[in-house]
Amino acid sequence: MRKFLSSTGPAVAMTAVSMALTLAVVVLWLGGPMPWGIALVVGIGLDGGWLATLAYERRLAAQGDRSTPVAVIGWAFGLVATGVLVAHALTEETGTAAWLAVSWLPLAAKALWLVHGLWERTALTPKALREIQSIHQTARDQAAVARARLAAQAKTEETRLVAVTTAGARVAKVQAATAQRLAGAWTALSDAHDDESTDNALTCVTSRVTPPSHPSVTGVTPPWELPVWGPVETLELPPAAVDADDQAEEQPLTDDDLDALVAAIRHSETPPLSYREMATRFRAAGHSASEVRLRSSWRRVMAPAQTG
Repeated sequence: MRKFLSSTGPAVAMTAVSMALTLAVVVLWLGGPMPWGIALVVGIGLDGGWLATLAYERRLAAQGDRSTPVAVIGWAFGLVATGVLVAHALTEETGTAAWLAVSWLPLAAKALWLVHGLWERTALTPKALREIQSIHQTARDQAAVARARLAAQAKTEETRLVAVTTAGARVAKVQAATAQRLAGAWTALSDAHDDESTDNALTCVTSRVTPPSHPSVTGVTPPWELPVWGPVETLELPPAAVDADDQAEEQPLTDDDLDALVAAIRHSETPPLSYREMATRFRAAGHSASEVRLRSSWRRVMAPAQTG
């Protein structure tokens, strides 16, 4: 009820003021030529027609209907009331500006009722408003969480890239320093290699420890070469010598040896093992034999027991 009054209050107040002004002007106009009672009836009739049209229009709006003739009649009453006020303002010798200032009130009241009708057609219950507000709040929360997640992921990726870039810069710096030191060492070694005094010094040092087969036995020390940096040739290793025990293990077992192994493994526990358990332990011990030979050996071992 309070919301209804707050939405219809301005329209009702402006309509009442407009009707009062219209009634006053009609009474002032017609009060001289005719009795005051008749002039009052004419003014009330004009306002009554406007009120009746407005009431019927509001009833149709409450039902969800709309009538064009009723709307046209309502606007016609509003225009007549406005015309009466404007005509009175123009014919009045004093107070013309004041009457013109209030002459728009009938049209304004009609416009307010139109706005109120639009408000009624779009009005929602408090429950629906709460649901809509909850939906909007949920959407805002999800959007905020998504933005925060994207920002965190971007920050993490930025941190990772900074760490990788820093590590790469450190590695490049160390490589550059190492290459510089190696270049300096190589330059020093190359200078020593090209210096003639180095050969004489090496001859004095190596002449006493050079083996007889070395060419330096003739008194001449062979020149020493700079180390070569780059890919080296891969040397193939000679075939490893095969141990006699390995050769023995690689040779296939004879039938008698296989039968002896099968029998020993079968009777290693009490009660004797099944074929599957025997085969598992046979292969776990490192022995090798095909499935056909192993089953044949099992049948040969089991033949005396079945005959007995």
